[in-house]
Parts: sequence; structure tokens; C-alpha cells
Amino acid sequence: MLVCDVDPEAIQSVQPSTGMFAVAADVSKSEAVAKLFEEVGSRLGGLDILVNNAGTSGPSKPVEAVSDDEWRATLAVNLDGAFYCARSAVPLIKAAGGGSVVNMSSTAGFLPFSLRSPYCTAKYGVIGLTDVMAMELGQHNINVNAICPGAVDTPRLERVQQMASRSRGVPIEQIRQAELKMYSMRRLVSVQEIASMILYLCSPHGRIISGQSIAIDGQTISTEY
Repeated sequence: MLVCDVDPEAIQSVQPSTGMFAVAADVSKSEAVAKLFEEVGSRLGGLDILVNNAGTSGPSKPVEAVSDDEWRATLAVNLDGAFYCARSAVPLIKAAGGGSVVNMSSTAGFLPFSLRSPYCTAKYGVIGLTDVMAMELGQHNINVNAICPGAVDTPRLERVQQMASRSRGVPIEQIRQAELKMYSMRRLVSVQEIASMILYLCSPHGRIISGQSIAIDGQTISTEY
């Protein structure tokens, strides 16, 4: 297994004893992705699973206040990165005789969240990319799906909540409580729940599932804080 990240600390945290390789790469840049997949070929000798998990939250502000740089940076990581990695991975997966691609979208990929126009646009795009890839690649024994998490219990969610607190001018605890009420199950999603779905889709049990955008969110019933 090979993982990549732009954060040097994340790269350092991957211990050789796990049997995983860690490579620094910025997936928003096509040339960096090309070099990344040279590493995939040389270190792994082939590829049968791609998980496009790189993402950035982007700004939390009205559409008229979003800058060019904020717009482009959000789409570059969330959407361009998924495309660049898929473009490089697909020939390797075909050569392996088939496999799986899992793209990380979001509930923001099919429901509108105010003040999040770059992020929602990118995640809608990831679902579109998933649908097209599934149509193209099914005949090559490759299933392609998108996972659409709700609020996942990670440090990144804390940063998003802080942005929402600042942009709305309300205490962060109010944002946290309001966010839980957005989901019928009234709790956050765990990282393990996302990982378990990825494993299922890539396993023999889930390989017939393709072209799906699967929400793991405890049922979103509102998109407003």
C-alpha cells in the first residue's frame, strides 16, 4: 500500500513496520501526480485499488466574497486531484485485470450548504466524475463509486466549525449543537465507518456495486445550522 500527503508530519507518521510506503505529493498539480504514480509503479509493481481521499474545506463565506484563489484552490485539490490520480491509476488497474476506484465526495455533493460554494461545487463534480468513470470502466472489471460522508469526527471538522462560527458571528458550541441536529441520528460519523465502506466496496462482496454515491451521514435532514 502507498499513501501520499502534502503534510511532512503525516508522511513521517507512517511507520515502515506497517508495510506501507508514504510519499509527499500535491495532488492538485498534474506533474506531481505523474511523479507519484511513477513511485506507485516502482514500489508496488502494479495497482488494483485507488482511493481518492485528498481534500480541502475551502472558505466559508458568501459567494460574492469568494476570491479567485480560494475558488481555484478548493476545486484544484478536491476535483482536479481526483481526476489527475484517476487518469494515472486507470491504466495500471486495467493492466492488473480490474479493481476498484473510490472517490471521496460529501453530502455537500448532492445537497446545498450555504457559504460553501467552492466546496459544494467540487464535491458535485466528484460525483459526476464518478458516474462517467463507472460507465467507462465497468467493461474492464473496474467498479467506481463515491462515498459521501456527513460530519466526520476529525480535526478538520473542528476547523470547519470554527470557520462557520466566525462567518456567522455565533459561538462555536452553538455551531456544534446545531450541526448535530442536521442529522437524524444526532451523532458524528467515525473515521472507521468510512474506512469500512471503502473496504467493502473494494472487497469481493462489494465489487458488483458501481456508479453509486453512498451517503454515510446518519441521514442529513437539514443543511442549515
